[in-house]
Amino acid sequence: MAKVCEICGKRPVTGNNVSHAHNVTKRRFNPNLQRVRALVDGTPKKITVCTSCLKAGKVTKHVRVKKPNAATGT
Repeated sequence: MAKVCEICGKRPVTGNNVSHAHNVTKRRFNPNLQRVRALVDGTPKKITVCTSCLKAGKVTKHVRVKKPNAATGT
């Protein structure tokens, strides 16, 4: 799975771990991605989205509606 947001294109960036003794090693900053059921062109689809897009309301989440059961009446 590619660590890329399907809405804004946010992807991992690189940087450095810097210790107190100033030892520097490479590290990777990954975006906080969630797999959600969203409406894409009117159909529900699972997409990978960063939490900042979810919080900003750029994604319309799909809500499943439970149909009543005719046998039990619930």
